[in-house]
Amino acid sequence: QVQLVESGGGLVQAGGSLRLSCTASRSIFRINTMGWYRQAPGKQREWVAAITNGGRTDYADSVKGRFTISRDNAKNTVYLQMNSLKPEDTAGYYCAADRGIPLALAAMSPDYWGQGTQVTVSS
Repeated sequence: QVQLVESGGGLVQAGGSLRLSCTASRSIFRINTMGWYRQAPGKQREWVAAITNGGRTDYADSVKGRFTISRDNAKNTVYLQMNSLKPEDTAGYYCAADRGIPLALAAMSPDYWGQGTQVTVSS
C-alpha cells in the first residue's frame, strides 16, 4: 500500500504559477507511472499529466505548454509545475500512481490516489 499526499495548492491570480507536490509514503522507484488528475465542481475527474520511471511524459491538450510534470525518486515525490494559470484550471488536483506502464499515458489506471489539493485561479 502507498499513501500519496499532495501539497502546494492555493489561490492565485490568472497568469500566475503554482507548484504542486505529491509525496509518497514509501519509495516510488518501483511505481512505473505517476500522474495528476483534476476535478472541477460538477465535472468529471480528468487526467492532466503523467510521467514514467524512464522519464516519458505526456499532457492533456488543455495544459500542454503550460504545465510540467517531474519526479524525484530519491525524495519519493512527483511535482506539477503550473504556469500561465487560467480560471478554467480551478479544480481539485489529485496525485495518482500506476504500477504499470500504459501504452498511452492518458490511459493510465491508477492503483493509488491522493486526497487532493485545491487550486483556485481568480480572473
